[in-house]
Amino acid sequence: MSKSAIVIGSGIAGMAAAIRLAQKGFIVSVFEANNYPGGKLTEIKLGKYRFDAGPSLFTLPEEVEGLFELCNQDISEHFQYEKLETTCQYFYPDGTEFTAWSDREKLLHEFKKKFEEPNENVISALDKSEFLYNNLSPVFMHKSLHRASTWLGGKALMTYLKLPKFDLSRTMNQVNEKRFENPKTVQLFNRYATYNGSDPYQTPGTLNIIPHLEFGSGAYFPVNGMQGITNSIYKLAKRVGVKFYFDTPVKNIVIHDGAAKGVNTAMGFHKSDRVVSNMDMVGTYKKLLKDQYQPKKLLSQPKSSSALIFYWGIKKKFDHLDLHNIFFSANYKKEFEHIFKSEDIYADPTVYVNITSTHKEDDAPEGCQNWFTMINVPNNKGQDWDTMIAEARKNILSKLSKMLNEDIGSLIEVEDVLDPRTIESRTSSVGGALYGNSSNNKYAAFLRHPNFSSKIKHLYFCGGSVHPGGGIPLSLLSAKIMADHFS
Repeated sequence: MSKSAIVIGSGIAGMAAAIRLAQKGFIVSVFEANNYPGGKLTEIKLGKYRFDAGPSLFTLPEEVEGLFELCNQDISEHFQYEKLETTCQYFYPDGTEFTAWSDREKLLHEFKKKFEEPNENVISALDKSEFLYNNLSPVFMHKSLHRASTWLGGKALMTYLKLPKFDLSRTMNQVNEKRFENPKTVQLFNRYATYNGSDPYQTPGTLNIIPHLEFGSGAYFPVNGMQGITNSIYKLAKRVGVKFYFDTPVKNIVIHDGAAKGVNTAMGFHKSDRVVSNMDMVGTYKKLLKDQYQPKKLLSQPKSSSALIFYWGIKKKFDHLDLHNIFFSANYKKEFEHIFKSEDIYADPTVYVNITSTHKEDDAPEGCQNWFTMINVPNNKGQDWDTMIAEARKNILSKLSKMLNEDIGSLIEVEDVLDPRTIESRTSSVGGALYGNSSNNKYAAFLRHPNFSSKIKHLYFCGGSVHPGGGIPLSLLSAKIMADHFS
């Protein structure tokens, strides 16, 4: 007789978990509070404009490919993506424009020409990032940190011998300031801390592993926009028999005799042999497991940063901005420190303008562009967001108008805003924190909830708030690690 599994939440980790469990022979049902799948990886449509609402860069595509391979399906028939020749374009207040080429020789030439950064410094950084990835990813990204076998394997033993080389005792900024000569180069490499909501002035130098995902493994973009990732995984899940129930929030997880037995929704009790939560770990305990043991130390950990995003339909096409990722880099501390308290925001918040998928005819009207305009902000702690958003918008438009020599405000045809409050309400992420617990200390990897409950049998976890972390690749890996616990 087939066993059943319920997945709470249809973020990409939840859908990936459902696919993996279906392939293990489980009858899988997914309960989703929203009326759409994907969690943060969704889209917004405003008039004739379409925007990818969440993540804007695609790395480690093999983690998506692995789902199709698992189901013996040809991914090319359902999902296409292309490698980017340039990962980002950077603009600085002094007029400097920097292209982050995917080709290493072009990239080195660009650092030398634009920043006068010696090649040996950049080569050293890229090689170190690759070293960190090759030595840490097999253990920290692909294995459970809560199984003895992970720590006793040969790869783990080799990792122990290299601990002094992992820069655990220095911050990312300290490592980069010592390595590079030009402050612009330091800032460029520091901003990779934001990829998991960290602060480069606090997070360990080990996080310099992240640049390898772009410069080593490569940056990609789905042909149909980032929403194509969600759509392809959702359709794959349905093809392998997963049942989805939208507009159906889970009220609580039912525990009996120390084991998860199912969930309650407005439709009543749903029995299940296994329960998987793709909901934020804190919300899972505080809302769905209120009467159960609470891992207070994990629940009380500082949360990652959030984001303030303006979705702007711009009634003009800036040809030199016709790229996927644009960073207008500048030290905006003077403009923003009175809005966001210094202890809550990084020393150099950066305006991030992402011109998403403008090569698609249906993303914007002819001669126009869809702008995803983001700055890093603290998670929601009850701040006066309405006032802060208004001031931030004014400052962002002022900066962009000066740097582009154009009145950007007058070009905005349609607009929507996503702030920590709306992120929290739409995705159940506590405070709108994009990556769960903060990674601003050397023990962060060990302060993430495991992919299973050690107190409640048959209860499992996946998604960006648990091991191994946030972002598309790690969320997909969390589902893979979780499924390895299943029997």
